[in-house]
Amino acid sequence: MTSSLSDILSVTPDGSKTIVLSEGADPRVAKAAVTASRANMAQIICVGAQAQVRAALDAAGDTGAVRIEDPASSDRLQIYAAAYAEKRAAKGMTLEKALVELAEPSFFAAAMVANGDADGTIGGAVYATPDIIRAALKVIGTAPDTKLLSSFFFIVFDGRDDLPSNVNIFSDAGLVIDPNAKELADIAIASAGSMKTLTGIDPKIAMLSFSTKGSAKHPNVDKVARATGIVQEKRPDLDVDGELQFDAALVPAIGERKAPGSPVAGQANTFIFPNLDAGNIGYKIAQRFGGAKAIGPILQGLAKPANDLSRGCSAQDIVDMIAVTLAQAEGSA
Repeated sequence: MTSSLSDILSVTPDGSKTIVLSEGADPRVAKAAVTASRANMAQIICVGAQAQVRAALDAAGDTGAVRIEDPASSDRLQIYAAAYAEKRAAKGMTLEKALVELAEPSFFAAAMVANGDADGTIGGAVYATPDIIRAALKVIGTAPDTKLLSSFFFIVFDGRDDLPSNVNIFSDAGLVIDPNAKELADIAIASAGSMKTLTGIDPKIAMLSFSTKGSAKHPNVDKVARATGIVQEKRPDLDVDGELQFDAALVPAIGERKAPGSPVAGQANTFIFPNLDAGNIGYKIAQRFGGAKAIGPILQGLAKPANDLSRGCSAQDIVDMIAVTLAQAEGSA
């Protein structure tokens, strides 16, 4: 197993879908747009002021294959605003307010997805995470029967035969700060779906704690144990166990000693952290000390795909996120 996305994802992009990038004037975004377009990953649309996006794309070597959408001059804005105003009328949205909101590139890009003119959107190289998520939630909305939007990282190692899996999910490591037991269970179920849908790998879900099977007593431990029970009740088809310490989840000999007979201990590939402190710190340790490739944060729970970027991302990070977003779009089709 390698860290190439083509080896991770169960769907290979074939150019048939459309991805809209909401920050088209950023040089990294423009470079990623040109790279993805040349590789025939997808039809790429860059949103932003026409002249600025055109200049960025020209500098990145675009030959005209990448489409530009400028909300200020788009003939689609009025159509999107009418649909958005109707959708959020109960919350006081009017056509006038909708026109103002959707003129902002992140909102316009989300509207393209909501209205079927694109299959997924990506932003966050320039705008902060709350801005990107606000646009996705308000314009695209959550999937049916989903109340909680969460995120995960792919944590990918190259040639680590000592690990149960070279492809892993860490969740939530980017969004939900302090989930309660029910929310933690929802995150686990969503992450299991992401693992299976995007990679084809059967999820082995470890509900992480500083305790294994009652080795410590604390309300935080109780929360993880309750969350595990909720997952088992809702989805008896899933392999899930908790509460487990990280070493018990990962190392077969330790898992057998601390949690004998567990369907997950020593075999985990989907790691559910008890809060954002643990998840965010954990993925960065895996990345910086462990040499893992960290791809994310990837959003899960939306009606249609939208993803966030780190403002420190590279053009290659954006290309990777395009591939993930395409796989999500294929999985939800």
